[in-house]
Amino acid sequence: MRRSLLLAALVAPLAVLSLPHPLRADVTLSVRTPMSPPAWALLERELLRANAATCREFFERYFDERGYLRCVERWGGDDGPDDAIENCTDWPLLHALGASDTVLRLYKKAWEGHLRQYTAARTKDVPFAREGMYFKEFPVMFDWLHNSEGLTPFNLQGLSDPYDRLFRQRVRRYAGFYLNEDAGAPNYDPRHKIIRSLFNGSRGPLLRKATALDWAGDPIEVQNRFRLGHAERSYKEMLEHFKDYNDIIGDHPLNLLTTSLALNAYMLRHEDKYRRWLLEYVDAWRQRMIDNGNLIPTNIGLDGKIGGACGSKWYGGVYGWGFSVLIPQTGATAHRNLHARGFIGFMNAYLLTGDDRYLDVWRKQIDTINAQKKVIDSRAMYPTMYGDKGWYAWVPQPYTRNARELYYLSMRSGDRARMGPDRWAEYLEGKDDSYPEDALRADLERVRRRVQGMRADMTTPDTRLADDPLPFGKANVVSLVELVLGGIYLDRNAAVLHCRLRYFDPARHRAGLPEDVAARVEKLTADAAVVTLVNVSQLDARTVVVQAGGYGEHEFLTVHAGDGKVAVNGTSFTVRLSPGAGARLTLPMRRYVNPPAFAFPWDRKGALEQEN
Repeated sequence: MRRSLLLAALVAPLAVLSLPHPLRADVTLSVRTPMSPPAWALLERELLRANAATCREFFERYFDERGYLRCVERWGGDDGPDDAIENCTDWPLLHALGASDTVLRLYKKAWEGHLRQYTAARTKDVPFAREGMYFKEFPVMFDWLHNSEGLTPFNLQGLSDPYDRLFRQRVRRYAGFYLNEDAGAPNYDPRHKIIRSLFNGSRGPLLRKATALDWAGDPIEVQNRFRLGHAERSYKEMLEHFKDYNDIIGDHPLNLLTTSLALNAYMLRHEDKYRRWLLEYVDAWRQRMIDNGNLIPTNIGLDGKIGGACGSKWYGGVYGWGFSVLIPQTGATAHRNLHARGFIGFMNAYLLTGDDRYLDVWRKQIDTINAQKKVIDSRAMYPTMYGDKGWYAWVPQPYTRNARELYYLSMRSGDRARMGPDRWAEYLEGKDDSYPEDALRADLERVRRRVQGMRADMTTPDTRLADDPLPFGKANVVSLVELVLGGIYLDRNAAVLHCRLRYFDPARHRAGLPEDVAARVEKLTADAAVVTLVNVSQLDARTVVVQAGGYGEHEFLTVHAGDGKVAVNGTSFTVRLSPGAGARLTLPMRRYVNPPAFAFPWDRKGALEQEN
């Protein structure tokens, strides 16, 4: 039998009723308390609008009618296919926050065009891309610093568009390249639990040393034509930039970014093979960290041994702990240690399990590195690199890589202490009330600068590389992820969304805040969230569905409004906001207790169990 409960608000009537509803939500809150639109709410709505308008202008300027980027197509780490679609970074996320449907439509047109464009694009000299830079709609073989940047928009498409047939097919195909479901792409060694090369993809792993040509791409005219991202002045300097990027055989923490593909595939229909593979691979890396004294190694040989392809050096390999190279233009040393990006894989495992063992090895790594502190010229200094002579590249700041993400997942005070100063965290602790408006205004300023730069851009399609428009294309959503979703923003790492709350519009049957609705997450703890919802429209009522977690992985216990509460015991509830109404809701919850799923709240009870 359905319950009916009326709760009294402190200042005005707030009816909280359990009513029959087409969304099958067990609880619907009717909010009638007037709330004059706060500045933060108006700023959120304007940021959504301005971002969407900028995306439209960007698409019209830089993409053609086929969805092709108007640029010179190239392969390489300087400028390549990943940079082309990286121009649409966070467009799917922007739509999932509540921006115009036009944003999703334009992203999908760009993605379809991108796949066709770079399947047709070929190299002359780089051997493995001569038949196409993409094969089976996926990079033929490259490192996951670059692959992840190019796949970031696609990996978030499921937030708004999980029912799209092509999306679902591609999610499975992409994951299959790492589950050895494609005989032409034997990337994974199940015996040693490794991905066999830093270069991998739809044509499998590259099992030889890489050359500068593999990284830099075919010869290209530079002077008086292109402005290269690494400031090289000639193709010769491009080759010199990559001359030491050789040791790619064997596994590297960057390959942990592939786990987002398996996670996306799992969230379609909860096929256990994807979950098993993801946890098997992350578990293997976790054990390597333990075996290596709480430090993640950056090379695992084809024999499965730490440092096995780099003379037994755990710190070896391209993008490893000891990877310091010379900048050809200046002769200065650049330290390019990218092990920390592998934490994305551990975040994915935690999303699936809520098991702290996936976090504990990383907090021990932070502590192990900071324990190397020494005093140099009367200053406490901390290392960032490790080579043949031990620790080096000392800096005056403690090592904090992934400390913010670690705290966000655990919500433990000890992990908060590892972060150091952080305005968002301080705001959630009640110490920085000005943060929301400051953050939203800063993102609006970034939108203004994007448009200003785009309109001043003098490049033409034959003098434009794929990464030239990057400063103008990426949506500015960091403040919205933090404040609207209570989420942590992960930049261009092919990551899924990690957040405490999401919103859906039942009237338009889509993801995102309904028109005129704004949300501000004010507090997060391990077992609760506090959010204010407001309808800035003074004329029309709005209805919003609130979900626990980005993919329903959390569960609401109750909803507290004013001095009343009602039980939820589910992944979502509905709020009906009268014109100009708002309310502050406290949401006790259990985290990481449900299998994450792409299904919208009204479909969560099995609609996605069937193939589209």
